[in-house]
Amino acid sequence: MRDAFTRALMREAALDPRLTLVTGDLGFGVLKPFWETYPDQFINAGIAEQAMTGLAAGLARTGRTVLTYSIGNFPTLRCIEQIRNDCAYHDANVKVVCVGGGFVYGSLGMSHHATEDMAILRALPGVTVFTPGDPHEVESIVPIMLKTPGTCYLRLGRGGEPYLHEGPLTDWQIPRALTMRHGTDVALLSAGGIMTQTLGAAELLREQGVSAEVVSFPCIKPIDTEKIAELAGRFRHIVTVEEHSVVGGFGSAVSEVLAEMGTNCRLHRIGMPDVYSCIVGTQQYLRGEYQMDDKAICARTLEWLGGK
Repeated sequence: MRDAFTRALMREAALDPRLTLVTGDLGFGVLKPFWETYPDQFINAGIAEQAMTGLAAGLARTGRTVLTYSIGNFPTLRCIEQIRNDCAYHDANVKVVCVGGGFVYGSLGMSHHATEDMAILRALPGVTVFTPGDPHEVESIVPIMLKTPGTCYLRLGRGGEPYLHEGPLTDWQIPRALTMRHGTDVALLSAGGIMTQTLGAAELLREQGVSAEVVSFPCIKPIDTEKIAELAGRFRHIVTVEEHSVVGGFGSAVSEVLAEMGTNCRLHRIGMPDVYSCIVGTQQYLRGEYQMDDKAICARTLEWLGGK
């Protein structure tokens, strides 16, 4: 996802000299092509994320489109006051980019586990929240995000995520959800890079005689309410999957829509329970530990379906 982000950003920087990327002293390996090609559009703010965000807000006031870039919780939770007061409150054209949502930096411990960011950024008025599921979605989102007025949040994986769509998404628009696989028994909804697990779980469910529809939500604020309503009309069970706390994140966003619809569809949320992770390990290991890998999604879905 990082490489897809850089490629898309470089294409946009060639078209707009006011586009400026500010990094918090991180990402040099993947960002090197950008700063070598557009040195006047790149700033290293150092390990000072609050200052980085204030700087971005000031630059945006001069007519620039500014992106802040760092890993995990650093460009988000560490400087949430600056995002709220300096950027979002003033509708500043600042795009906050987090590399390493969820357990990407799992071996570095709780301080690097980004498991509350979607909930917190989603709660800020005027902030658009993008949660791409694969590199194709990233490349589609970047130019749209840069044209979206005000403050945005882009949550990326780290790198090496597979391409899950068959090809580039040439006509995606906010906030359209994307059907990855059609099914008839249950709908599996995901936001972000954990889509690999929902697709894997759908294949495991198929082996058990269960037909699962898989839908990716590249944007959760605003969220595709029409798609949620359509799914609620076709399925008795919807399962949301997120590499994030179940409190306030993607599952909560879907539940808000369903609650106001008054549907009889049952919603089941898979994600991080309301705890901090005291375990370290690889991203996939932590997904398994917290019951959000493909095997756990399959097993829990079968249980909710009554053991079908």
